[in-house]
Amino acid sequence: MPIQDALAELSTLLGQRLSRSKSDLDLHGRSETYFPVTPPDAVAYPKTTQEVSELMKICAAHAVPVTGWGVGTSLEGQAMAFSGGVVVDFARMNKVLSVNQGDMDAAVQPGVTREALNEELRATGLFFPVDPGANASVGGMASTRASGTTAVRYGTMRDNVLGLEVVLADGRVIRTGTRARKTSAGYDLTGLFVGSEGTLGLITELTLKLHGQPEAITAAICAFDSVDDAVRAVTDTIQMGLSMARIELLDAETVKAFNAYAGASMPECPHLMVEFHGSETGVAEMAEGFGAIIADHNGHGFDWATRPEERNALWTMRHNGAYAIYNARPGWKGLVTDVCVPISRLADAINETADDLTASGLYGPILGHVGDGNFHSVIMFDADDKAALDKVKAASNRMVERALAMGGTMTGEHGIGVGKLPYMAEEHGQGWQVMGAIKQALDPDNLLNPGKMVPPRN
Repeated sequence: MPIQDALAELSTLLGQRLSRSKSDLDLHGRSETYFPVTPPDAVAYPKTTQEVSELMKICAAHAVPVTGWGVGTSLEGQAMAFSGGVVVDFARMNKVLSVNQGDMDAAVQPGVTREALNEELRATGLFFPVDPGANASVGGMASTRASGTTAVRYGTMRDNVLGLEVVLADGRVIRTGTRARKTSAGYDLTGLFVGSEGTLGLITELTLKLHGQPEAITAAICAFDSVDDAVRAVTDTIQMGLSMARIELLDAETVKAFNAYAGASMPECPHLMVEFHGSETGVAEMAEGFGAIIADHNGHGFDWATRPEERNALWTMRHNGAYAIYNARPGWKGLVTDVCVPISRLADAINETADDLTASGLYGPILGHVGDGNFHSVIMFDADDKAALDKVKAASNRMVERALAMGGTMTGEHGIGVGKLPYMAEEHGQGWQVMGAIKQALDPDNLLNPGKMVPPRN
């Protein structure tokens, strides 16, 4: 059998770093959301780009599918091997290769997590700002074009990746981009691979843009009488040009879940969590301006967190939002979904989504990175109720339809995987066929993460 022949050759290449143990296969067949466990045939743990290249050549010769794996925190099934084959786990490729303080960039391997990278950078006065919440690997973050709480100020992975080293489906190794901050030399291949979810190649090295650690940081939380008041405050803040580092929305159900999970004591009404970065003077001026805006929108209970431990506690609570919501419905599963709309339509999108979930009898707290028009819902359902998942998926579908009608997108940061694949044609039209043509050109045998991102092949 081709798969057995391939695994025999891979075992010769990697030795004990090719795993077929049931526990390892099950671990790499799971996700953090509702998809069923789907184990691969084997898990490979390469240490070098050359090993990844040889692995791809072997798999290409035997037509064996290959799926990349960071730490498995993606939410739409991106890293799941639904077609079987080999999962390539980059945990052993986790080195920071170089840090260039003068140019504010770094070269890293894909298995480095964002927290490990920033720990390495602490003494340099620099940091890597993209913060999706989970301690994701940098390679996985690039593959899904991740963003998160700080995107409103620092941008997404698209804005913070300068170049890549990529292994293609036939084992060729290419480099995209340079350490220069701009170029007009040909197609933007870096941008092509960032967000491609491993369907075009396996990322084996990244050159990242770094930022200076801010002189002053302060955070705050404030309550509102309604989601509409909170979102209108966000809209005014963005339109007035206040340079927020983070601005996050929690609806009343999310706050209630936080209180139960983290032992917090917030009033059970909508809240905004904000953070300002800059000089001492600049932060003070931004905070004053924001205070005036929220006063115009019935904001109250404005509570500052200026000490690092207070800020860390605040953002840890936010990053644990999904777990807090899961905790509110023990034994249930969740469909974790997101959409993104123009900031002027944000209030309408959130209010209509909340009304829809209520009318459908669904428990789906809303939270999100509202500074860039991106919000999420964790829609819970009883896994023993066979009709429940269909009902939840229908609500998610209506979220997408609503966002597209408002000039937005089906996903601001969670990506496509298989969960959002049915909406690609509607959002992209003939552009989706163009994506398929690119996939065909770079991966003619459909080996890399098959069944994801592009139209199914006939």
